[in-house]
Amino acid sequence: MSTAKTALIIGASRGLGLGLVQRLLEDGWQVTATVRNPHKAEALQALGNVQIEQLDMDDQQAVIALSQKLKDQVFDLLFVNAGVKGPDNQLPGHATQAEVGQLFFTNAVAPINLAQRFVGQIRKDSGVLAFMSSVLGSVTIPDAPEMALYKASKAALNSMTNSFVTQLEQQLTVLSLHPGWVKTDMGGENAEIDVPTSTHGLIAQINAYAGKGGHHFINYKGETIPW
Repeated sequence: MSTAKTALIIGASRGLGLGLVQRLLEDGWQVTATVRNPHKAEALQALGNVQIEQLDMDDQQAVIALSQKLKDQVFDLLFVNAGVKGPDNQLPGHATQAEVGQLFFTNAVAPINLAQRFVGQIRKDSGVLAFMSSVLGSVTIPDAPEMALYKASKAALNSMTNSFVTQLEQQLTVLSLHPGWVKTDMGGENAEIDVPTSTHGLIAQINAYAGKGGHHFINYKGETIPW
């Protein structure tokens, strides 16, 4: 019998992160999942066999502490899902400097800080590093001006990921994934697809790209998105 695959999911208390954990468990993976507040992780706990760790991804010392705690584990998948929508009014001139700084740090800088800490624990040759990006992060697709700051933060994540990939010493598959427009707290009730549809597709792409190497910007259907 083959050994179960292992995953570390960053940001899994609800929405897509919770859905990813559920899909992976259904597929027989061993999952470690992080949440900012363990007291609000009832839905994650209810899934059963999950190792739950507390982490605020913006806290570099907490990231270092978690990497030390998990240093003996090897992961077939590291999926950085955590992110924020940002201020309600995203037209330039309405958001404060603090709001913009927080949005860009959480969505673009913190994910790479974390990846740098854990990249050495991703399984050689077949492991996958995935970031929850968005089609809104595509600079070449004009869309959603009302989400201008969020769009820019996801474009910044893609750019930071590209820079990170150039510094890697190991052959690694890196995916910048667009989950679709999903019915979550962020996506809203008018979104096109539900969490199971999105997460089934995301996991299918992770399995399909494992071992291929390179950095790919794709959606949950496997379609390539222009940078």
